[in-house]
Amino acid sequence: MKRKLVFIFFTLLTVMASAQVTWNAKVGLNLSNFTGKDTGDAKFKLGYRMGVGLDYAFNETWSLQPSLLLSAKGAKFDFGDSDQTLTAAYLELPVYVAGHWALSDKFSLVANAGPYVAYGLFGKNKMSEGGITVSSNTFGDGGLNRLDAGVGLGVGLDFGKFIIGLEYQQGLINVMDDVKAKNMNISLGATYKF
Repeated sequence: MKRKLVFIFFTLLTVMASAQVTWNAKVGLNLSNFTGKDTGDAKFKLGYRMGVGLDYAFNETWSLQPSLLLSAKGAKFDFGDSDQTLTAAYLELPVYVAGHWALSDKFSLVANAGPYVAYGLFGKNKMSEGGITVSSNTFGDGGLNRLDAGVGLGVGLDFGKFIIGLEYQQGLINVMDDVKAKNMNISLGATYKF
């Protein structure tokens, strides 16, 4: 048993030592909304996404891609006489497994998928009716839960120092207690590799 553990340890150590780490910076636009039974007539809201990440390459094809992002999500609601805009900024940690496949000498296809966890930092809940607007903290009393977690998948085109990609995320945790609504996000972004 000890020999097997030593063998596994040295195998993992060899794989990790041969892995190549590349740091990157990411920026993008979010189109976010809520999905679920209690979302009513929620509409997409435009937001931003920015942060840093790394690509931990195991070989030419497979890598691990953790990132740390500031991601603005939310939704819009139109109630006829009134409307509501909900903005929620999260500190997000996606950890994706990525596959890289060469299309030519200059271009590669990148596909990734995996879990994410996020923590709500700040946001604004704006209600407007009859020319009067009232704002409150998105994560305050009776507001959104700060913790979010879900799964994401994406596809991108890698060329040189840049990747242009499209990503979809689906939350698995309800955004509020006793409300069946989860975050959903589509992101179009650019990554610069250092």
